[in-house]
Amino acid sequence: MTTLQLTDKIALVTGGASGIGRATAVLFAQSGAKVAVADIDATGGEETVEMITAQGGEAFFIQTDVSQSAAVQRMINETVARYGRLDCAFNNAGIEGAIRRTADVTEEDFDRITAVNLKGVWLCMKYEIRQMLAQGGGVIVNTASVAGLVGTHSMPVYGASKHAVVGLTKSAAVEYGRKNIRINAVCPSVINTPMVQRGFTEFPQFIEATKRLNPMRRLGEPEEVAQAVLWLCSDAASFTNGAALTVDGGFTAQ
Repeated sequence: MTTLQLTDKIALVTGGASGIGRATAVLFAQSGAKVAVADIDATGGEETVEMITAQGGEAFFIQTDVSQSAAVQRMINETVARYGRLDCAFNNAGIEGAIRRTADVTEEDFDRITAVNLKGVWLCMKYEIRQMLAQGGGVIVNTASVAGLVGTHSMPVYGASKHAVVGLTKSAAVEYGRKNIRINAVCPSVINTPMVQRGFTEFPQFIEATKRLNPMRRLGEPEEVAQAVLWLCSDAASFTNGAALTVDGGFTAQ
């Protein structure tokens, strides 16, 4: 019988300074993995490491801008130098950008969102896959979104970037499945994270409206997404490859 454990596995989490990334890094460590926590936010990233070590886990922080190739290569190299391999990678770093309709999005915002959300995931996959090929296998999970499955009002570039993450995930899963590398995505709906809370600060009327739109009448919690990521990375999901797993309370079922 398989269990949701990552005992003696080496895991990497980008966007690990807060929200879904932090919850997943902590859960990975609780499940037996040694964790490399990566984020551009050094303060939050170090806090995540402290949370893990306070519980008896093992982790270290790497400050990383996932939109920069050299930074991503250094992230992978430092993880492998410290722990010897890379078994699981959760490519979670992402930004939301300004809330604007399509015709009002600036080129600067377009370039920044796609640089982090799309190019960043591609760069991480590029170098993670190379390492996993060299060692004989591994598992990758990318953070997409329900915005990668349906249209999203006033977040067109964010939605486009997340649609692209789903496409990258499926294509790479087809390419590398025979090489013992499984690649999947999670597609959360609105989760109670600092990124979402920033949006609610600007548009507080959306809080209750968002809850009403969900069949479960609430926001999701980061830990609930983390559990799905853990399952995808574990042996319990050994035949799951190329999936875009919704963790959305039924939002896309409507």
